[in-house]
Amino acid sequence: MKKFILLCCFANVLYCSAQIKAVTESGDEVILYDNKTWDYSNAEVKEEKEIKTNSITFSKSKDASFFLKSKTVTDLGIYLNPKKWSFKKSESDAESEYTFELKGKDAYGMIITERIEVPLNTLKGLAIDNAKSIAPDIKVVMEEYRMVNGKKVFCMQMNGTTQGVKFSYLGYYYAYEHGTIQFITYTSQSLLNEYKPDMEELLNGFTINE
Repeated sequence: MKKFILLCCFANVLYCSAQIKAVTESGDEVILYDNKTWDYSNAEVKEEKEIKTNSITFSKSKDASFFLKSKTVTDLGIYLNPKKWSFKKSESDAESEYTFELKGKDAYGMIITERIEVPLNTLKGLAIDNAKSIAPDIKVVMEEYRMVNGKKVFCMQMNGTTQGVKFSYLGYYYAYEHGTIQFITYTSQSLLNEYKPDMEELLNGFTINE
């Protein structure tokens, strides 16, 4: 079944022969008909992209000896290597619960936790919208599901430009009845290949102990 969310107030609405043209949040132009059906305005029919699951099973590193527990989503914990990563509890009015820094290097991370459960498809859209507020040219360059320490998480990499600097964002996204989690790492695009193993090692410390 085709699903879409219209942009606020039906941006650029046009009336023509009992039809309404509108734009979806992903930028696709659609036509709304009187009988409450809809279709894409171009001749090509677009199907929802299937997101595949990585065949590799991911787990915490044996060097991830420090356990950092969330106070917002109490089932959540992060195992990290304290020799590589430092962490800091965010200010009370900050969006993130913790921030991370790869010691002596230019890679960073943050974890955003909320007690409200958000559908994963919605969470993906919110993550992209948040990224666009920082990097308007943001693009999703990789997305897949991964099994991480026994939990199925959504993994996404986005590239974008902030103040002239090209960044890459690599993150895990998870939602369940106890809350919603966005665990994001980032660095410049030119340094991603160098730091990606360390970033993934941090991400793979993600655990849910229900």
